[in-house]
This record gives sequence, C-alpha cells and structure tokens, in this order.
Amino acid sequence: MILNKYPLWKNLLVIFILLFSILYSLPNVFGEDPAVQISGIGQAKVDAALLAKVKETMRLASLSTKSIKEENHTLLIRCSDVDVQLKIKDQLKTSLGDNYSVALNLASASPHWLSLLGASPMKLGLDLRGGVHFTLAVDLPSVINQSLESTQRSMETELREANIRYLGIVLQKGNQLSLLFRDQESTLSAITNLKRHFPQFVFSRDESGKFIIQAELTPAAVTEIHQRAIEQTMTTLRNRVNELGVSEAMVQQQGSDRIAVDLPGVQDTARAKEILGGTATLEFKMMDVEHDVRTALSGHVIPGSKLYPYEERAVLLKNQIILTGTSITDASSGFGEDGRAAVNIRLGGGGEGLFRRVTSQNIGKPMAIVFVETKMATEEKDGQMMRVAHKKEHVISVATIRSALPNNFQITGLSSQTESRDLALMLRAGALPAAIDFVEERTIGPQLGAENIQQGINALLVGMVIIVLFMGFYYRLFGVIADIALLANLLLLVALLSVLGATLTLPGIAGIVLTLGMAVDANVLIFERIREEWRNGTTLQKSIHAGYERAFSTILDANITTLIVSFVLFGLGTGPIKGFAITLSLGIITSMLTGIFFARAMVNKLYGGRQVHKLSIGI
Repeated sequence: MILNKYPLWKNLLVIFILLFSILYSLPNVFGEDPAVQISGIGQAKVDAALLAKVKETMRLASLSTKSIKEENHTLLIRCSDVDVQLKIKDQLKTSLGDNYSVALNLASASPHWLSLLGASPMKLGLDLRGGVHFTLAVDLPSVINQSLESTQRSMETELREANIRYLGIVLQKGNQLSLLFRDQESTLSAITNLKRHFPQFVFSRDESGKFIIQAELTPAAVTEIHQRAIEQTMTTLRNRVNELGVSEAMVQQQGSDRIAVDLPGVQDTARAKEILGGTATLEFKMMDVEHDVRTALSGHVIPGSKLYPYEERAVLLKNQIILTGTSITDASSGFGEDGRAAVNIRLGGGGEGLFRRVTSQNIGKPMAIVFVETKMATEEKDGQMMRVAHKKEHVISVATIRSALPNNFQITGLSSQTESRDLALMLRAGALPAAIDFVEERTIGPQLGAENIQQGINALLVGMVIIVLFMGFYYRLFGVIADIALLANLLLLVALLSVLGATLTLPGIAGIVLTLGMAVDANVLIFERIREEWRNGTTLQKSIHAGYERAFSTILDANITTLIVSFVLFGLGTGPIKGFAITLSLGIITSMLTGIFFARAMVNKLYGGRQVHKLSIGI
C-alpha cells in the first residue's frame, strides 16, 4: 500500500473545485458600474422614442456614458463614475417628468462570456449596496369591518336555520352589530343561540327596552383579527418581494399595526411601491341583461345590481361574485389571440365549482371581470386629517360565455404589457387583506455602501496577511500549503455565495473574516499531530498519514458544533443575523473541504509515494 497518494479521480476533483472557485468568484473582481435605470409608470413605454430622447438629453447636457441599452423592459444607462451617475439622474428626472421612474442602480461589469456560464457577482445587502426601506401601516379598522360584515351574513344564516325571525342586522361603530327583533321570545331565543355559535362576541340587551341585541367583539377577538391581518399581510408582501427577485429582503412586524420592509439593491422606489402596495384583485360577475342600463343611470336603484365603468361607458353587473382572485393559484402575462396584453389564469384555490356551474348555466350571456383596487388618501374626518381607504372598481373585460369555463383560461382587455405583468404578479402573490399606507420611505444610494465595503475588505486583507505570515513562519513549507488552501477556501466561499445568490451584508463579511481565522485550525491540528508522530519515531510517510487520519475526528467534532450554532442563528435570526449564519455555515464546509482535502492533495503531490528524509514543517 502506497501512503499519501490520491487516486486519479480525487486529483481531478481537486482541479475541478479549483477551476469552479476561480471561474465563479471572478465576476466579483470586475465589480459593478454605477447605472441609471429608467422604467415606465402606468402606460408609459420604454421604446425607441424614449431611447432617442434620452440620448438627446445626454448630448445637450454634455454627459458621457459607457452604454445605453434596453434590458428587461427598462432602459439601463451605464456610467463611468458616481458623480456622472447623479448628474444623469437629475437631468433625466427633469427631462422625462412624472411618466417615467428614474432610479440609481448598479449593473454588473462582468464580461459577457461569464454571464453565459451563469457566473454573476454576489448580491450586496442594504448596508453595502443601498436600497429602499419602507414602513407600512395596515388599515386595521377596515379589517374589523370586513370581519363584522362576514359575521353579519353568518348570523343571518344561523338565525334563519334556527327559525328565529328578525327584522335586520345593522353594522355599528365600535366593533358592534345591532340585531333587531319583533318580540321578546325571538330576542331571548336569539341570545341563547348566538352565544353558542359566536363566542368571539359579547351579547347584551339594549337598555332602551326595545327588542335589540348588541353584539360586540371581545378585546381578545379584536387582537386576534388584527394579528391575523398583520401576518397575512407580511406573507403576501414576502411573496411579492420574491416576485420582484429581491434576495435577503427583510419583512417584519413593527409595533401593533406596522410592517418594516427592506429591499437591498432596489433603487426604483416607484416600481417597488406599486408592487408592494398594490391591493389589486379580480371579481367575476354576470352582467345584468334583465334591466336597462339607462334606468340605472337615471338614478333608479336596481336591486341586486350595480353600475360599473367600462371603456368610457357604464355597464350593469349583478352583485353576486362567482369567482375572486383568491381562487387563482397561478397567473402569467402573455398575449391574446388579438395580439393585445393578456393574463393566463389557472384555478385551484377553491370556488371553482360555483364558477363552472354558473358559467355552464349562462352560456350565451355576457360575464364581466372587475378589477378591484384599494388605495389610501388623506381626507378630513371629524375635524382631523386622516388616511382613509378608498376602493376603486372598474371592468377590464366583458365576454360572452361560449361554454363552461375550465380551470385554465385567459383574461384579455388589458391596456398594456406592463399592466398585464403587474396584475399577474399580484394575483400570484395573493391579495392583501387590507389597504396599506406608506408612512415612511428611505432610499439609500448605492454609493453610500462604498466605505463599508472598503472597511470590510481591509479587515479581510489584514486578517489574511497576519494568518499567512504566521503560518509560513511557524510551519515553513507546510504553512505555505495551508496558506494556499486558505486562499482556495476564500475563492470557493465567494464562488458559492455568488452561485447561490446569497446577499452579502456587513455581518456576512464578519462571518467570512471569522471563517478565515477558523480555517487554519484544521491545518494546525493536523500539522501538530504530524510533528508529534515524527518526534515519537514514526516514519515520515506514516507521520503524515497519521496526522490527517487521527486529527480528522477532532476537526469534525469541532466544526459540527459550530455548524449547529450557525443553523440555530439562521433559523431564529432575521436579516443581518441570517447573513452572518449563511457565510459562517458555508465557510465551515469550505474550510473543511480545502483545509483537509485540498491541502492534503498538495502534501501528497510533494511527499507522497516516494522516500522522504525530512519535512519542512517547522521542526
């Protein structure tokens, strides 16, 4: 048996890991160009006319750029430095007006051939790259009203099934419902029945002596409804953030009714607000063909129907909702048969049975799709300026039902491809349970992270230099081998962070520095074991073999305990702590791989399979 010699496949694996590390960490060397990103707002298009206008604006202002080209329905202007970037942004803000969003950004400067191989630089966090911070307030009073309206219908159904006659149920202020009855017997029967089926309410008789029951939500029920709305809102926001493609975004509750959102790398605040705050959903309703629209327009109330705007005219729709956006499990933007923007829909969230039944019973009749959106506006109420939610509804499509619609169909009638993409995104992510209001907004420019990045790199370099000098001085040639393995460890760690799309933050840089300090521990244990075996009279080849074999269990135990702690930090931590845990976990794995596997390959190449009389290991 030949000691300290790897088979061919292991040597090839070492070469492959080294090439992978170099290739996929290389984009981080090229860095990123300061850039200005232009995207359309509403129906404004990014087209050749916009490109010509931007170039003319640059020419008149004598501002030079690296390149201007369209990427993913936005116009990206690469700049030579940050000063030029800021001047271009200010100039275009004035020139393009409110129809376009002009935002600071960073664009990868990697060669095109690296992009073809899927190699891209690490994503940087809010503290390094800049981005957007929002504080959102959830309209919790409207959530309570929605809950009371739903309970109102449930109470009506319950009283009818129990054969208890009532005059009406009225929604009151202060989390209350008022139930009106004809006589004493009905009132008492209703209290007994409702207390059993609606424990979240406190029921009491009206003090005026009339046959009225006051039903008020308990404080515990109000708190539960509020918290459920906050949690549902956070879930929906996280889904929308994922749709935006933002890695390591932070969405967390702040106080009783607010949510904090950090979006690293996002500089287009208009686009971010449009997607995060959008409360758009869909409602499918049948058109009322039994009544004349002109009658409703003249002011006459049509029972069970309501007027809606559609293409500069009014249509009369029935109030019954036969399908809502919550039933949609997937939505994607595309084009209809007429070449106009459309959204492809797949159902599966419940309610499909009613939808198929109604459409099968109404073949040949028109059905409308209502776009429902809730927005906040400042209004004077009770002598005070308050933020009030307003629901806007308009019909986006009217079509004649040709057959019972299946679980997959297409929505047409949208005005632009941008509207199609945004609607599909919000339908996929889910509707917000209530309107949200942007009470705080901060944009951190990418240039603000330059100092943080430089300080992090300086800390990394100082740590690396000290470790390299110490190992080379104390362990001689074996120390140099450990230093090469340490460099390979850094390359592999950066490559993995880039490939996995992990976001690097300042705590993440701290995790990398800590990893490098810990990485040489394995080599120190191995080298000391080799020296000990050599001092005890063991041959050099057996000393090297014993050093790697017998120190392995100690190294494994020490790293597993640290890995467990990093998993706990990742599971329980948020934001920066997660970033630290990710880099620490990956660093532990890469340090074991390079410190043992990669370093031993070099030792085997120098000393394995031949007669050795002396080791350069500091003795």
